[in-house]
Amino acid sequence: MTRSLRLGVNIDHVATVRNARGSAYPSPLRAALMAEAAGADGITAHLREDRRHIRDSDMAELKANLKIPLNFEMATTMEMQRIALATRPHAVCLVPEKRQERTTEGGLDVAGDQARLTAYIAPLRQAGARVSMFVGPDPRQIEASAAIGAAVVELHTGHYCDLHYEGRFAERDAELKALEKAAALATSLGLEVHAGHGLTYETVAPVAAIPEVKELNIGHFLMAEALFIGLEASIAEMRRLMDEARR
Repeated sequence: MTRSLRLGVNIDHVATVRNARGSAYPSPLRAALMAEAAGADGITAHLREDRRHIRDSDMAELKANLKIPLNFEMATTMEMQRIALATRPHAVCLVPEKRQERTTEGGLDVAGDQARLTAYIAPLRQAGARVSMFVGPDPRQIEASAAIGAAVVELHTGHYCDLHYEGRFAERDAELKALEKAAALATSLGLEVHAGHGLTYETVAPVAAIPEVKELNIGHFLMAEALFIGLEASIAEMRRLMDEARR
């Protein structure tokens, strides 16, 4: 089935629970296969430099066992480039990374690092990976992403979601407008548009309704909700809300 809006499921926080006890379970691969069976269009996993959740062995297992695309989130380091080239995922999404952050706090500064990133992504592109830049809804970052040869931009929706839950609705709506304009600009420059970070049942519909967005990547909320209703039901409800918004 070809969908107008794909759902990528991030399984990082299954690994967070596993690592909390240093055990072999719960298995990120098992969660990924369950998500695949439940209708996910792709699986996202972020191999952080400090290995706080996903591990190198997880990436190898995911690549070997998934039938749907694997999206490898990673920092722009030479170590991660080597691992990505060895893993050969369908896509790589380059994200900023700070050791002290709880989660990714913002988008990459592509415009301020254009020469290095052009050279950095060249081997990934040559290996056949679709390269995505995780950026805020800033025209400069969108234009720079196109200029360096990226195929995709993933728009950071975290600020939009934070404003919603803080009750700052006028600012939330302004951020949504910025996301809409960024998606239109990216499409006009030949970039495919994805979006993600912090999306929940409450916040997903307005982002899913942006016509240029082709994929949403959602993880933490789906895994949290799965504690109460199960992973299949969690994904099914998100899928329903996305499809309803698209109609």
